[in-house]
Amino acid sequence: MSEIKRHHTNTRMSQIVEHNGTIYLAGQVGTAGASVAQQTQDCLDAVDRLLAEVGSDKTRILQAVIWLADMADFAEMNGVWDAWVPEGQAPARACGEAKLAHPDFTVEIIVTAAAAG
Repeated sequence: MSEIKRHHTNTRMSQIVEHNGTIYLAGQVGTAGASVAQQTQDCLDAVDRLLAEVGSDKTRILQAVIWLADMADFAEMNGVWDAWVPEGQAPARACGEAKLAHPDFTVEIIVTAAAAG
């Protein structure tokens, strides 16, 4: 049976789970109350940091799921996202609207990535 590694675990969740060469990140949120662009950048900075912690990076992202509190913020979020994704390395992606954990959160990003070779 393959090992499951959990990082930054509490009673509710783990920030990172590794299994069979795949890395699953918990949903990342930004600074509550900041602009959509800043919250998006905060999320992506957290993704970069967490993936680096387990020896991976954004070029190995397989899928991203993005939740926006309001789809009217789609273009603002995409402006930050598009600048962050390396050319030719775009993952499979979905984006939808949902109530987030706190009304001051506008963006949440969930990532699944491949572990490094």
